[in-house]
Amino acid sequence: MENFYYTAPSEEIFIEIKKAALGMWSGCEDPYKSDKIERIESLQNVSDNAMYMVAMLDMPNQGKLASKLSEEARSAIRERMIAGGSSEEHSMF
Repeated sequence: MENFYYTAPSEEIFIEIKKAALGMWSGCEDPYKSDKIERIESLQNVSDNAMYMVAMLDMPNQGKLASKLSEEARSAIRERMIAGGSSEEHSMF
């Protein structure tokens, strides 16, 4: 199960996470905003790229991201975080 962290979610969930992450970064100021948006825009739904977008955010902003996602997307992230070694009680998702 530990390799599940590196398993890409469905395309629908990936797009949902990507749109929400882009929305989060577009509200920030440079110098971070442009670089993060550029990185996210180029990502494809392979391996752990969905989790990479989540990991770009600090814990408070992960909570904000979680509030923008469907239960299905939050569950996909939570399952991967747990598979990667995070404790369930510390998950924002």
